[in-house]
Amino acid sequence: MRKVVGALGLGLLTMVSVPAMATEVGVLDWREALMSSDSAQASMNQLKNRVSSQQQQAQSLQQELQQLQKRLQQNGDVMSESERNTVTQQLRQKGGQFQQLRGQISQAQQQAEQQYLKGAKPKLDQAIERVVKEHDLDMVVDRDAVVYSGDSLDITQEVTQIFNSLN
Repeated sequence: MRKVVGALGLGLLTMVSVPAMATEVGVLDWREALMSSDSAQASMNQLKNRVSSQQQQAQSLQQELQQLQKRLQQNGDVMSESERNTVTQQLRQKGGQFQQLRGQISQAQQQAEQQYLKGAKPKLDQAIERVVKEHDLDMVVDRDAVVYSGDSLDITQEVTQIFNSLN
């Protein structure tokens, strides 16, 4: 029994006395690396072109809503009951249309982003692997999970450059 306890004690002492090995760590904001890439910018421009008419409609509806609200606030006291009800009904109707349009635009943006991420993931992985090999990194950590890091550890721009070269 003494031998077992002695061996365990010696093992623990050895583990504690071994100096910590240096680990090369890189910090990466993968979202920024992707979104600042050339292909992401092109994808965003395509999306803007696809939903531009809906965005214009939404802006027009928003202006109409603001005018109706202003009219109701300024003249609501002097309006007849039926006129006030008509303006209120228009507010509800246009508000519903506005919300629906915003939902459609948001859904289109989410779908485009998911589709882009799905296609870009393999290339991002390749870019990260190249930077890891080039800098002999043992670990890459998401920038959002880091409390502090020096600028020399950030590999985001380099990943973006390599990602662009893979396209």
